[in-house]
Amino acid sequence: MSTTSPVQDIKVIVFQIKDKEYAIPVEKVSGIEKLLHITRVPKAVPFVKGVINLRGVITPIIDLRTRFGFEEVEYNDSTRIIIVVLDDMEVGLIVDSANDVLDIPVESIEPQPEVVGHLASEYISGVAKIEKRLLVLINLEKALNLEVNEIVRKEG
Repeated sequence: MSTTSPVQDIKVIVFQIKDKEYAIPVEKVSGIEKLLHITRVPKAVPFVKGVINLRGVITPIIDLRTRFGFEEVEYNDSTRIIIVVLDDMEVGLIVDSANDVLDIPVESIEPQPEVVGHLASEYISGVAKIEKRLLVLINLEKALNLEVNEIVRKEG
């Protein structure tokens, strides 16, 4: 029996914010929706846009542009909500567009650089160069867990 495991690809959903492409693992995504009516939540932090009723499930919606510190833009026909599942909770992430599904060879993933534009490096798990594309891999756990800490900090 061999102790070396075969190199595997990671299947990701690629989405766009501003002029950069980001990726999250496909196994964390339960769906991609066109923009739905979002009900605002009083006293929510700015990046929490509200909640939607998605097939009977109340799902919080986070604008990743705002979360990452980019300027807000009007939503358009390309705007998508990526529904992710994290710790048995569904959360919707508003992105400029959801481009495609890709297989990223594990060996093409590099650790996060010290600085990636304005995006806090703590939200990034690495970067991958695929042909002429540079994909920024998002660490969903950190990007979403920090929210709870920020919400508590603002109230406490």
